[in-house]
Amino acid sequence: MTDEVVVPGLRRALTDYVRARSAALGAARRALGIGEGDANALLHIAAHPGIRPTHLREHLGITAAGITALIDRLVERGAVRRDVDPTDRRVNRISLTIDIGEEPWVQLTRFDDDFDVALLDADEVETLRFAELLDTLTAVTVGRGER
Repeated sequence: MTDEVVVPGLRRALTDYVRARSAALGAARRALGIGEGDANALLHIAAHPGIRPTHLREHLGITAAGITALIDRLVERGAVRRDVDPTDRRVNRISLTIDIGEEPWVQLTRFDDDFDVALLDADEVETLRFAELLDTLTAVTVGRGER
């Protein structure tokens, strides 16, 4: 195989993956009646139970007012709750009140979950090598963009 075939083929495959994942997340958001920011927040809170609003704000890249409005919206919807930090009563901690692994919320993770199952059928050494290659290519690309 020549570089002319491999490079566009890999980039096409990655583009197809990104598009399929984006389409699945878009369909999940529409079915749940939530926006992209709310979905990203729920997924991050699920991965970091008890997260401080400031850390969630930093992850999402939004303003302090924006994170307050987002959390208020999710609390009103019954998807999250605010708990007072037992070590510092001035601080809130945000946790899910929903089960992200159950319907209808599992729609947010279904594509990734199904992808992980498909990976179990792939050769482990090959997937590790591909992950290393992708990490390297991403680092090089990001480095070039910072020049």
